[in-house]
Amino acid sequence: MRLATIRTPAGERLHVRGLSGYVDLAAATGDEQLVSLEGLLAGGTSALGAAEAAMSQGGREVALADFAAAVPNAGRVLCLGLNYGDHARETGWQAADWPESFVRGKRSIIGPYDALIKPALSSEFDFEGELGVVIGRGGRYIPGEKAFEAVLGFTVLNEASARDWQRAGKQWTPGKNFDFTMPLGPDIVTPDEVDVADLGLTTTLNGTVMQTGRTSEMLVSAAQSIEFFSSFTTLQPGDVIATGTPAGVGFTRKPPVYLEPGDIVEVTIEAIGTIRNLVIAEPNAPEDWPWVPRRATSGVL
Repeated sequence: MRLATIRTPAGERLHVRGLSGYVDLAAATGDEQLVSLEGLLAGGTSALGAAEAAMSQGGREVALADFAAAVPNAGRVLCLGLNYGDHARETGWQAADWPESFVRGKRSIIGPYDALIKPALSSEFDFEGELGVVIGRGGRYIPGEKAFEAVLGFTVLNEASARDWQRAGKQWTPGKNFDFTMPLGPDIVTPDEVDVADLGLTTTLNGTVMQTGRTSEMLVSAAQSIEFFSSFTTLQPGDVIATGTPAGVGFTRKPPVYLEPGDIVEVTIEAIGTIRNLVIAEPNAPEDWPWVPRRATSGVL
């Protein structure tokens, strides 16, 4: 099953991919709870069954600009860093036996084809193509062998990062949380439809391939990431896990390659989908602001 949140004249509405195009779930089932992803998750097994039944209907094709973020109101984005050995090595870090992790807030999330906002206070805005895991049932202490029982599905994201803000201190939070810097979507693909153990991931910048990798190269697999995060926090329906990025990011290149207004960055994960974003300058930013990193002083992600 493929789920997408679509912008309509009546607002954002949850859809399922049907025999043709996308089917409005609330309209197709007569259940207004299914107007949103939150409603679907709250409805549990019966709501998922209704969504599966709606897949047999014909829908409508959707313009790219009408796709909202696959998880518009994510509770949290729990992120793994340095989760591909080649990426860890290109940064100069040794792959560790303990996951690097951090959290992004939902204000950073945008739609899969929305404009990607380059922060005015950053001159080192970088791309990171990643597999996203969308939590469905959730829970605490979820063992890896049962991890996907807690999952609604998988999606594509670009965990774009302001490297200068990331490296200015010892914590990565500021560089990972600028508003409107993480496109997510277009679909959530359920585990019965895709096996994420070994999928190809590609990031292109203005048509040039920058990153290639396979999910089988993750140091902590998608299932293990659920086990890890559920060790210390109860995973909630609508949380997202960002599973890390392969080698080829901009700051490791010689010379570095950073995102600038006018660039087009695209991330594709086979069997899941593609996101594509035009980079634009942040509007209405102050011309003189006291908090601008002057020098990188610590490690990178």
